[in-house]
Amino acid sequence: MSIVKERMADHAAVLAATESLIPDIEKAGALVRDALAQGHKLLFCGNGGSAADSQHLAAEIVGRFQKERCSLPAIALTVDTSVLTAVANDYGYDTVFSRQVEGLGQAGDILIGISTSGNSKNVVAAIELAKRKGLKVIGLTGAGGGKMAELCDICLAVPAQVTARIQEMHIMIGHILCEIAEEAY
Repeated sequence: MSIVKERMADHAAVLAATESLIPDIEKAGALVRDALAQGHKLLFCGNGGSAADSQHLAAEIVGRFQKERCSLPAIALTVDTSVLTAVANDYGYDTVFSRQVEGLGQAGDILIGISTSGNSKNVVAAIELAKRKGLKVIGLTGAGGGKMAELCDICLAVPAQVTARIQEMHIMIGHILCEIAEEAY
């Protein structure tokens, strides 16, 4: 079997296994839709590919996903290099997201933390602070959910070990959350 067919087969297997998350994806979508409808915002964070996914999903919310509608409030905590480098320099890299949650997050907002392992220290720290501040937290992780599994209101732990397959499901789940959010507009 070629590498192309192997990877497509791997993807299909993880997609099939991810169907077990459908009820929680629906709950997360309703949480996002309702928060935005009530004037709250979404905060996204993650590292590496998960940072890129954070930016991608925030753009879908602020711009549009599939239909014309008003702009909705979402922020990727991964994009402000001045904040990221200042906070990392002054406080340490583990606080780059929690410091932003402290300044930008308000009760009723939603933090969407993305970490394939579920153990990224800076994402976990942001989640812990978000919970103390009254934000709801949705986690996108890999198999088992890591530390995030016990901290999130809803932890969408993709049942896979391979980072690429987990990330493929994360962006699909993120797109589904965007589509559910747009139902209200």
